[in-house]
Amino acid sequence: MKHTSLSFTMGASILLLTSTFSSGVSALTVTPMQGQTPDQIQRDQADCTSIAQQSSGSQTQPAAPTGGRAKGAAAGAMAGAAKAEAQGRQRGAYGNVNDDIKQEYRQNEAKSAAAAGVVVGGTKQRHDRREASQQSATSSQAFDQAFGSCMMGRGYSVQ
Repeated sequence: MKHTSLSFTMGASILLLTSTFSSGVSALTVTPMQGQTPDQIQRDQADCTSIAQQSSGSQTQPAAPTGGRAKGAAAGAMAGAAKAEAQGRQRGAYGNVNDDIKQEYRQNEAKSAAAAGVVVGGTKQRHDRREASQQSATSSQAFDQAFGSCMMGRGYSVQ
């Protein structure tokens, strides 16, 4: 009876360690094959995690790019207003036009350019996110391979 309780406790500890690891860093399942203690399992996982991070270069995940539309709109608005001012100065009668009309003209040009900037900024942001996602997937695969090799070398089954 005592043996059953001990094996259940060891089994529960291993299950707990495996599920904690798989939900935190990787989706790998680690099973001790040489009777490692729970403390040894934790040390081995920590060591192999460190080794895999150094080997794969995956220390932290970069933040997803944000603010592309707002940045595009701001750049577009500035460009539109500058363009409107430059075009207006090229016309001889621009100096005779009321300042309110000049301001309205610049605002209309800025709005049009800002709308285009939103589209361009959003497109760039989507491109940057796709690129970051691909890099993350590649880094994750490299981490899994390095971690799995390390743990297998220490007497674990890794799936």
